[in-house]
Amino acid sequence: MSPKNSNKKIVCLGGGTGTSTVLSGLKKYPLDLTAIVAMTDSGGSNRIVRDEFGLLPTSDLRQCFVALADDSEQSLRKLFLYRFSEGKGLKGMTFGNLFMIALTDIFGSQIEAIKKTGQILKIKGKVLPVTLTNSNLVAIYENGRKVFGEHFIDEPKHDGKIKIKKIYLQPKAKAYPEAIKSILKADIVVMGPGDLYTSLMPNLLVQGVASALKETKAKIVCVLNLMTRYGQTYGFSARDHLRVLEEYLGENCLDFVLVNSASVPKAVLNKYKKKHEFPVADDLKKDYFKTIRGDFLNKKAAGKVAEDVLERSLIRHDQNKLAKIILSLCPVRN
Repeated sequence: MSPKNSNKKIVCLGGGTGTSTVLSGLKKYPLDLTAIVAMTDSGGSNRIVRDEFGLLPTSDLRQCFVALADDSEQSLRKLFLYRFSEGKGLKGMTFGNLFMIALTDIFGSQIEAIKKTGQILKIKGKVLPVTLTNSNLVAIYENGRKVFGEHFIDEPKHDGKIKIKKIYLQPKAKAYPEAIKSILKADIVVMGPGDLYTSLMPNLLVQGVASALKETKAKIVCVLNLMTRYGQTYGFSARDHLRVLEEYLGENCLDFVLVNSASVPKAVLNKYKKKHEFPVADDLKKDYFKTIRGDFLNKKAAGKVAEDVLERSLIRHDQNKLAKIILSLCPVRN
């Protein structure tokens, strides 16, 4: 790695598998990494975390912790990812989520539990919640239908071809101060990959985040999704995705947009087609940002844990390919 990139401050904004993929690649370099994680997940074990324990969701935090964990901590990483297959109330729950619940009880603070988890896993960077407000995602569709809760937006019971007209947080959420400081001090902020309305937007809707992204001198990099998402971005092209971001961040909000140009295997495409999901069409032309096209695809299809009740992506970006291109975009400090 070039000395000019050493200890550069990179912030990854999002949540879930996409953000953890970016972090897994970047942690191999001497960087100052921060993950800012969405706090609206309401499905799977997070429903129990929120409803029964009254805490903020932990699953996206856990994924980022595992991604940033020291490679020498393989047993702890496997333990954090372990998902119970039996037990009333335990089936489908991950050990990592239970661990953070226990730490919160021990130290009397969820933010303290988050800090302690990072120390125990010896993570290479920081993991921060975007907010400490217990808030939920609400979507209003073009047919007037209102859906409350991220889980029901993510896995719709209604016609997933209907577009989202408006999305907001209820109640309004205030940004965690450390998250804002990290954005303002960053050299690069990476948004995505991740579901547009349930991974990226829950961060941008938090009061203070959009204004910090406008104010920061950091280069803003958007990693476009590989596939559309039924219920969220059915029929969306690359420009459609960016148009939604610009609606909340304003014009000229991006510096670089990364677009995968590699072909998705036909067998995988057929599986996605059954779910009404398709590759994001690249309709980007000359614009205010620089479009970077390349093979960012992980050729290995992602497996599914049998105990996991939620839908997961079948293909993902390649962590090493993303890390290399993101590093190449790091601005040189004066």
